[in-house]
Amino acid sequence: KNLCVVHVSRLFFSLQTFEKLLIANRGEIACRVIKTCKKMGIKTVAIHSDVDANAVHVKMADEAVCVGPAPTSKSYLNMDAIMEVIKKTRAQAVSLNESICCSFLSSLSLQASEGVTFIGPDTHAIQAMGDKIESKLLAKNAKVNTIPGFDGVVKDADEAVRIAREIGYPVMIKASAGGGGKGMRIAWDDEETREGFRFSSQEAASSFGDDRLLIEKFIDNPRHIEIQVLADNHGNALWLNERECSIQRRNQKVVEEAPSTFLDPETRRAMGEQAVALAKAVKYSSAGTVEFLVDSSKNFYFLEMNTRLQVEHPVTECITGLDLVQEMIRVAKGYPLRHKQADIPINGWAVECRVYAEDPYKSFGLPSIGKLSQYQEPVHVPSVRVDSGIQQGSDISIYYDPMISKLITYGSNRAEALRRMEEALDNYVIRGVAHNISLLREVITHPRFVQGDISTKFLPEVYPDGFKGHKLTDLERRELLATAASLYVAEQLRSQRFLGTPRIPIAKSKRSSWELCVRLGDGIYPVAVSKDGTSFSVEVDGMKLNVTSEWNLASPLLSVTVDGTRRTIQRLSRNASGDTSIQFLGTVYKLQILTKVAAELSKYMPEKAAEDTSSILRSPMPGAVVAVSVKPGDTV
Repeated sequence: KNLCVVHVSRLFFSLQTFEKLLIANRGEIACRVIKTCKKMGIKTVAIHSDVDANAVHVKMADEAVCVGPAPTSKSYLNMDAIMEVIKKTRAQAVSLNESICCSFLSSLSLQASEGVTFIGPDTHAIQAMGDKIESKLLAKNAKVNTIPGFDGVVKDADEAVRIAREIGYPVMIKASAGGGGKGMRIAWDDEETREGFRFSSQEAASSFGDDRLLIEKFIDNPRHIEIQVLADNHGNALWLNERECSIQRRNQKVVEEAPSTFLDPETRRAMGEQAVALAKAVKYSSAGTVEFLVDSSKNFYFLEMNTRLQVEHPVTECITGLDLVQEMIRVAKGYPLRHKQADIPINGWAVECRVYAEDPYKSFGLPSIGKLSQYQEPVHVPSVRVDSGIQQGSDISIYYDPMISKLITYGSNRAEALRRMEEALDNYVIRGVAHNISLLREVITHPRFVQGDISTKFLPEVYPDGFKGHKLTDLERRELLATAASLYVAEQLRSQRFLGTPRIPIAKSKRSSWELCVRLGDGIYPVAVSKDGTSFSVEVDGMKLNVTSEWNLASPLLSVTVDGTRRTIQRLSRNASGDTSIQFLGTVYKLQILTKVAAELSKYMPEKAAEDTSSILRSPMPGAVVAVSVKPGDTV
């Protein structure tokens, strides 16, 4: 009996970490940490701004404390208020957002006597990796590949050519004081180097008042591939395989996957070993990410190290089976890693799409604000994970990141994971704000992406004139027209019945055929619909299509089968004028459905004049006006 008690107590001690953890974050990442804490039996304390009082992370936590008004500088980045909450709630550990890690740790050290632990690496590692110059020097010393270049100032065009030859073409000539792409030129030979030096120095002088130039290797058509590392305080460090993060807009990731289609085992191992070498060089202890640029020849170069849990960490968890938050908490408590490098597998394939409240038709995504009037996550689709921090009724405001969720799908192989992602995107219901579902769906179904032919230039190369939504093929156009017409007729039939009974007992016999006119874009299409039992026979462009569905018109999702092809559509709006909006293949299409007679009469209706906006300046996105740089009388 005594032996059993001793054994149980030792087992309990081996699993014991913290009793209470404060999460100085919000949104999906705060919810993610809370879920693991609940699994580990750790009580949680959430902080929130006044506008986040009803946020999901606040409801999930055991305790919640308001730390200030909406602006992050006065709430989530308010160190004094957060320190006070730690004392008040007697939290033993703190999980911080990245923006206050360095400055917060100096304050947190004052609480060491009270046993407060930071979930993450120490101050030295955070500061070393946060400084781009220092991190590059540390990487070089740790024998990590860095982008070749000349760190000094280039004196003249002749020296520029000499340096470019030493580095090897192509090279990037860039302004020392540059930013925003100004003063930058790519050179592929000596002549372009001389010309680039002249133009870049002139542009740098006019833009920054500083004509000093640097030269470094230009990574042509690069991929952005990162290695997840995990290290403890006992000298152990692992690499948990890679994540492909090349689909980006404005240098921000949009779609990620693990593993990468591009890496072979040898390159993967080399990148992993260099990532671990860097982690050990800075005595790193926690989960972190080492980011690399990889060229078309599989040469890889250190970019930076992120000393936090990355947004895209779920794809690594899917293929390795590890809970990274749990591992971070165990390491913070002082336990050694439970796994060896040989234990880390690549099981299957995982894809993550970042779902944002953004308008993808504006620069691949400018923020949208509003209330989520209807919200339904596609968790009924097999092997789908949704990490979110919002719910129906939540507000997407100007104060915080417009991310709605991280949508992750898993499969035994890449094709299966992508099929499930396509289905999940079609089944995702988001109403009340603009969102980027259409862009995400187009990316994951694009032939180049499916083949793995991607780089950080994917979006501007595939959509040089900006994203315009899905371009319908003739077959898809007929499917959409037939579906919209069938939906219209199904609604007409429903309106004739009341509680399953005809409204008027002496009503005329049921109608079985309809002649309609459907407007889609600039085209007007005659459509004939006839009812055949529970399905509809629809004639479009002289071709007959069979359309079947349960026609549950109250559901936000409709599963429709057209000639054996099943589609999940969403009808977003309709009005008495026949106007309707349907989300089909991810893109929202506006249609007008009228009877043949109504269509003839509509020709006589006056058209509403378009608003004259020639004297109006409209912001392309919501935000605060921080400066007005002109005044009456100025010449612009």
